[in-house]
Amino acid sequence: MRIDRFLWWARLTKTRSAAQAIAEAGRLRIDGRVIERAHCPVRIGNVLTYPAHGEVRVVRVEALPARRGPAPEAQGYYRDLLAPGENVSQRNRND
Repeated sequence: MRIDRFLWWARLTKTRSAAQAIAEAGRLRIDGRVIERAHCPVRIGNVLTYPAHGEVRVVRVEALPARRGPAPEAQGYYRDLLAPGENVSQRNRND
């Protein structure tokens, strides 16, 4: 599945064009690799790292959606790896 479509269908971005902008700006990483294109494939188990609302968001893909459904359904497609308000540098110090 395309990364821009996943971000939009899993409700991690409000619009698909916002997801495309994140990917094409080179601010998105899949398993540590910098992504610079919106059509890059994403698979179950991939870890996505990208900026969102002034902080870094790190999520693991748990399932690939078949549609853009309601928010409770969309939350089952990924798992947050950072607690709300925790940033990557805090996480690295705690490990």
